[in-house]
Amino acid sequence: MNLIELTMYEVARLFLVPVLLIICALFVFAFVALGAFMVEAWQRRDQQRRRAICPLHREAARQSGVDSEALQLKMLQVLEPLRITTRVSPMLGLVATMIPLAPALLALGDGNLDQVGENLVVAFAAVIIALISASITFHVLTVRRRWLLASLHELEKQGVAQ
Repeated sequence: MNLIELTMYEVARLFLVPVLLIICALFVFAFVALGAFMVEAWQRRDQQRRRAICPLHREAARQSGVDSEALQLKMLQVLEPLRITTRVSPMLGLVATMIPLAPALLALGDGNLDQVGENLVVAFAAVIIALISASITFHVLTVRRRWLLASLHELEKQGVAQ
């Protein structure tokens, strides 16, 4: 390998640990979001409690004469962490898959099958965890968006939001 290729290889290897840590953090966040979602789904069975836990209803109660655009902005603000996790997790999973593949291929060329296996385990575990995180947060994001849009529609029908 020439100097540029070696430098790029070493720089890419430096990113493996931070990417794996971020994937782990997103995995934990996905399960925390899933837990919060399940609690909210349980609480939403009661109509009064549904309004009390909805951030749009709380925002409308806090500000009299709030406009629909402000509530839509609040809705985007509430959903943003889920949206980011849903989109970033698969990308980081791909990155965490590709980085260990280079050492695995080099080890394969040298006939070191133990090192090939170790690198492939890291690669595939990372992408699986990242995809699970994205799947969980996508589901939570989709249902929570529907709930918030229904609340926004309700507020607009009541004339609370213009």
